[in-house]
Amino acid sequence: MFKRVRYFIFLRDVLLLAVSAFGGPQAHIAMMFDLMVKKRGYLTEEDLIELNALCQILPGPTSTQTVTAIGFKIGGPNLAYLTLLVWMIPAVTIMTVAGITISSLESTEFTRFIQPMAVGFVGFAGLRISQKVIKTKTAAMLWVLSFIASLFFGSGSPFAFPIMLLIGGAFTALKYKAQPIEEKKGIKIHWANFLLWAGFFVFIAIMGHFTRFRPVLLLENFYRNGSLIFGGGQVLIPFLYGEFVEFKHYLTSEQFLSGYALVQSVPGPVFSFCAYIGAISMNDYGIGYQILGALAAAIGIFLPGTFLIFFVIRFWENLKKYRIVKASLEGINAASAGMVVSAAILMFLPLQINTLNISVTLATFLLLVFTKIPPPVIILIGLVIGFIF
Repeated sequence: MFKRVRYFIFLRDVLLLAVSAFGGPQAHIAMMFDLMVKKRGYLTEEDLIELNALCQILPGPTSTQTVTAIGFKIGGPNLAYLTLLVWMIPAVTIMTVAGITISSLESTEFTRFIQPMAVGFVGFAGLRISQKVIKTKTAAMLWVLSFIASLFFGSGSPFAFPIMLLIGGAFTALKYKAQPIEEKKGIKIHWANFLLWAGFFVFIAIMGHFTRFRPVLLLENFYRNGSLIFGGGQVLIPFLYGEFVEFKHYLTSEQFLSGYALVQSVPGPVFSFCAYIGAISMNDYGIGYQILGALAAAIGIFLPGTFLIFFVIRFWENLKKYRIVKASLEGINAASAGMVVSAAILMFLPLQINTLNISVTLATFLLLVFTKIPPPVIILIGLVIGFIF
């Protein structure tokens, strides 16, 4: 009985975070420290720091994996899955409604200012990520190569970005001897969750190959992206823009930018943006199918990271001591940073290149760099100005 009460309190705390945690993974982790470590004592500071570090090097949404992993430590897989649902439902619901609303409007002129603002947000994300991960000449070189390759090849295939990440990771993995040697113990691996991840990956890929039913295709698309994206929601953007705007044309650049700007003002996981894309991708099929598309996108993007964190958390202590694992992260992170910066350019090009759009993009970028104005406030100002003019 005591466990059930404790689990209920924990899920209530997760819901509180889901409706109040603005600002992306860094802000989410700060709130988890305050609520789950200092106030509730669900785990120690060291435990949370280590869990967050683990989630940062796995594909998938960092803060989502972290809060899910906390649920796993407290109550095992069942509580962890409930944690995932409670955490994602508010933001996914908001972005689904936003997608249905935007796609039904004859004019989205009121979003004219938040579209270039979205480019400013992506540029700022690229700057922050680059500052954190570019620490060597090798990383700088991979950043430049990834940036250039993304500009020229990113829209040619949905597989271009994953291939760039793999190349970056493989390149720096060759430098593993530069990493310090740590004493290693044998790794005892429980394969169940890995087999769930891999099995569903293969199953949904086969389903996607043999069907033209768009919700299934969306589930496959987002599950693949969720399995390959390192670095959180900002790194997700070039993947989604290249695949759904430039390659498949499921939504316009204006719709994409409007949705990305709106998700900055929504609490909870940035990956909820995928529900917005799923809803708009089903615009021609009616509201019922738009909801189905949003669900397929949300399940697809969140599920692989959950499977993988459940798989790795059991042997993470020993895995992180392997030098080749550490070395590969340098290349993966550098390639990711280059992609995000290139995404800002690719997203700006479809806009009218005029003084207004350039000024709004630069103003947003500079506000984020030099002030502490919360992103939701910046987006709200852009919406209000759009409605007025």
